[in-house]
Amino acid sequence: MLGKKSIYRRPVVILASLVLLMLLNMVVVNNPMFATKVSDLGGQTEQVSEMTPEESNAQLAEIADAIVAESEKTEALNQQVHSLDKRITALERQSNRIQAVNKDESLEMSTKDRLYEGLHNFWLLTGFRNCKLGNIIMILVGILFIFLAIRFEFEPMLLIPIGTGIICGNIPFFQGFGIDFAAAMDFVNNANPADLPFDIDTAKALLVSVFGENPGDKHMVLSEAIKEVDRMDVTAFGLAANEVESVKGFMTEVFQSGELNLQTGLYQKGSVLNYLYFGVTSGVYPPLIFLGIGAMTDFSSLIANPKLMILGAAAQLGVFITFIGALYLGFNLREAGAIGIIGGADGPTAIFLSSRLANGMNGTRNLIGPIAIAAYSYMALVPVIQPPIIRLLTTKNERLIKMKAPRMVNKTEKIMFPIVGLILTTFISPTALPLLGMLFFGNIIKESGVVKRLQNTASNPLIDIVTIVLGLTVGASTQASVFLTSSSIKIFVLGAASFCVATAGGLLGAKFMNLFLKEKINPMIGAAGVSAVPDSARVVQVEGQKYDPSNHLLMHAMAPNVSGVIGSAVAAGVMMSFLMM
Repeated sequence: MLGKKSIYRRPVVILASLVLLMLLNMVVVNNPMFATKVSDLGGQTEQVSEMTPEESNAQLAEIADAIVAESEKTEALNQQVHSLDKRITALERQSNRIQAVNKDESLEMSTKDRLYEGLHNFWLLTGFRNCKLGNIIMILVGILFIFLAIRFEFEPMLLIPIGTGIICGNIPFFQGFGIDFAAAMDFVNNANPADLPFDIDTAKALLVSVFGENPGDKHMVLSEAIKEVDRMDVTAFGLAANEVESVKGFMTEVFQSGELNLQTGLYQKGSVLNYLYFGVTSGVYPPLIFLGIGAMTDFSSLIANPKLMILGAAAQLGVFITFIGALYLGFNLREAGAIGIIGGADGPTAIFLSSRLANGMNGTRNLIGPIAIAAYSYMALVPVIQPPIIRLLTTKNERLIKMKAPRMVNKTEKIMFPIVGLILTTFISPTALPLLGMLFFGNIIKESGVVKRLQNTASNPLIDIVTIVLGLTVGASTQASVFLTSSSIKIFVLGAASFCVATAGGLLGAKFMNLFLKEKINPMIGAAGVSAVPDSARVVQVEGQKYDPSNHLLMHAMAPNVSGVIGSAVAAGVMMSFLMM
């Protein structure tokens, strides 16, 4: 291989040299400047040939000097060029340094701008920036609930979760978020007409009115929309004057349907609290509470003295009186029915009924939060509200009446009672089956004696978990923009009145029964006819021992107390039967 390379290398080199010489010849010969130089040389040659040797030598000396001078000039020029190259290099380096500095400064400015924008957005989302007076008021109410639960032990298992929920529900963040007109209209167009409180055309007209004429891409926050609703005349849209709250509820749903939300608040779809709140709006939690109550309740006192069930029925007078009062104050039939059940002093039943009748649909306002808070508040205040009413409507001699100990109830009676009670009550009011069915089911579990694990689960962990979640979400539903309204104030006034009427109804019912009974009953046990189990029965026991320490009324008071639970559930079923058709 080496021999073959050496053989071919020399011809190739020679050939390449010839080609290169030919190319140079073509370039040089064809160059006009070369032709001019050749012509000049030719002329000079002719002149030299005509000169004498001395003249030619002198001429050659001059030419040599000229060549030397030109070479010196060329050298000087080369030095200048080299110097210029150095300066250019230095300038390029300086320029690169300046560009690098400018780039760093630009990057620094961009970082500062982004940092400022981030801090600005952070400030816009803080509760300090978005806080309103209503938020502060409701947070103080939540703190008050927690204080009452800890300091005075007013239903701590209810008030602590509710108070904490009130604080959580009033952290002011979502008020700074809004929606544009196009997104609001898309919400209406994509909504199920059955889920709208008004027809689609009315809903669109409301949005146009809220956003103003020619809304374009206008972006609006919820608080601004609510202010516009307060200023408008809803009757112009074919709505009743008392449906302003329903319009506000609709606007809240529209604005919370937007993409700009933190998915944190109770009413924001997709948030954790919203998922938990589903158990309230759908009526899931109340039946579970009733299951736990049934698993904990001993119906022996009621079975032993069934006539005391009349007192539980008499206490439901507050439900129907409050219903009439709510109608008088401008609430529609469904809303009045939901408000009236507060008189039963049964929080789960109040939540269940309001989730069916006053849920923001079918022309109603969403009153679940105010009704639930009112019901649980008055349940917690039983030791404060009932004693003055008891003393007012009973005499000292009546309060000293002693009752015989109830007879012993056998196991068969205890098992048959929930079965028979379930059939009778649900035949009267089938719509109350979710509540009464779970109540009596829990009691069957308890009295059967063969499913201790189920009883323990229903009466302890299950009811505790549901109570926590129910209290927290009900409290969180009391956002200032929704809760601090004239309707809420009316509900609290009606709730207080209904609770007082219910207590009075039970007391007067007991006094009326004494007109026909040979063995008188202590009329104080009529106050336990409200379904605040077992607090009302405890109040009767405490009041009785104030006048006679040997007078034990607790077991007797439990009979109207548990019958009140049944009675309030039946009353709720009756309300639904009349008002949902």
